[in-house]
Amino acid sequence: MNEYAVDQYLLVNQKYFPQEKMLFLKEQLLGLDERSFSLLYSLDLKDPLILLVVSVFLGYFGIDRFLLNDITLGFLKLITCGGCGIWAILDYILIMDRTKEYNFNKIMNFIYGFYA
Repeated sequence: MNEYAVDQYLLVNQKYFPQEKMLFLKEQLLGLDERSFSLLYSLDLKDPLILLVVSVFLGYFGIDRFLLNDITLGFLKLITCGGCGIWAILDYILIMDRTKEYNFNKIMNFIYGFYA
């Protein structure tokens, strides 16, 4: 893939990925062919700010965990009402980084799915 298209994709979507992994992600995206690269736009990436809002308002019910496909922890958070509030407060702090990691892992699974 050409470097300009990869830089443009990363610039537009930089809020979805951890900052410290952007160079690694760029290297991986440069190795994709054009067909695979065009399929990247079909991936459903989670917005960290939206997940923070969901965590603040619905975190006690585990909805934030369910949105990140963390079903087991979402269910535990649901039945404990956010760990009596303590777990919900911790997730307020950690949810944005967790969302960026989720997006990074999702795009890595997509990339390696084509070359595995």
